[in-house]
Amino acid sequence: MFKFTGKVLSLTAASLMAATAITSAQSMDELVAAAKAEGQLTTIALPHNWCGYGDVIAGFKAKYPEITINELNPDAGSADEIEAIKANKDNKGPQAPDVIDVGLSFGPTAKAEDLIQPYKVSTWDTIPDSAKDADGYWYGDYYGVLAFIVNTDIVKNVPQDWADLLKDEYANSVSLSGDPRTSNQAIQAVYAAGLASGATDAKTSGEKGLEFFKELNAKGNFVPITAKAAPIAQGATPIAVAWDYNALAWRDGFLDNPPAEVVVPKTGVVAGVYVQAISAYAPHPNAAKLWMEYLYSDEGQLGWLKGYCHPIRFNDLAKNGKIPQELLDKLPPAESYEKAVFPTLEEQGVAKETITKNWDAVVGANVQ
Repeated sequence: MFKFTGKVLSLTAASLMAATAITSAQSMDELVAAAKAEGQLTTIALPHNWCGYGDVIAGFKAKYPEITINELNPDAGSADEIEAIKANKDNKGPQAPDVIDVGLSFGPTAKAEDLIQPYKVSTWDTIPDSAKDADGYWYGDYYGVLAFIVNTDIVKNVPQDWADLLKDEYANSVSLSGDPRTSNQAIQAVYAAGLASGATDAKTSGEKGLEFFKELNAKGNFVPITAKAAPIAQGATPIAVAWDYNALAWRDGFLDNPPAEVVVPKTGVVAGVYVQAISAYAPHPNAAKLWMEYLYSDEGQLGWLKGYCHPIRFNDLAKNGKIPQELLDKLPPAESYEKAVFPTLEEQGVAKETITKNWDAVVGANVQ
């Protein structure tokens, strides 16, 4: 998902530069100069309370104050990001995103549709092969697992597993952090519920997940609003399914008003990898490449870890003693993650198609 040089690149120059990572101080200096000349970077779907992005963005601004960051639609889902690229192919204005941060399954489809371009960051070799496109069109940035965040001011009996959410005591209480027709986070939540039911293959897991939410909705337990910090704190949806890093950040942000608990379910523990990419039509290609260099530097990776995300280079950073102990101490217990399942791209693709195409017909709840 990534790229480089002056404002306009010839196809030959672009293909040559895409084939190699920035490896020398001189070439990095050239990239910085070209990015500063562009003067702007347009991001999309990066809420500041997601994965520590607020501090990550601030870190980039502090390092490169000459580059203005134009932030589009912070609450957009992965599908919305892809649509933003498609809608702005011929637009070099402020509505055209330079970079995207999307669920893993959206990377290959964006590549197949020629919506993103290749770029290999200088730390390329420390990114696991299983989490990146071999040609550099997209690569993983961080991961987490789906968890329940519970407003314990309202909910005294905290659910410990997916099946618990069907209990009568949770009427008008449970929501998803996104629309399962467009949001990767919500799609994975439905998939996780299906796995928890005992399904093993992706299609069946998607179908079982839909049946679970159909029952949840029919019982009156499902709240069809997108869960964020405010409605959770206000009690509009006192139980929400979200990535653990979002849930933990929201919990901290409440400052115990209200008190909240984050629970990794006993079954159906799904880990989700998100990926970065540069739009094939990016108005600011060099700023986009510099953004990627920052995100995959030690500083950028630790920025995500501060936001409770496991950065994709976590193992490399840990091996080289670059993770402060205080950060490690703030992470949930390791045993919570022992049953985590990392769906393959194929499994995610099958589940995504099953869930997005059938949510309306099976569940019928229009998430707002």
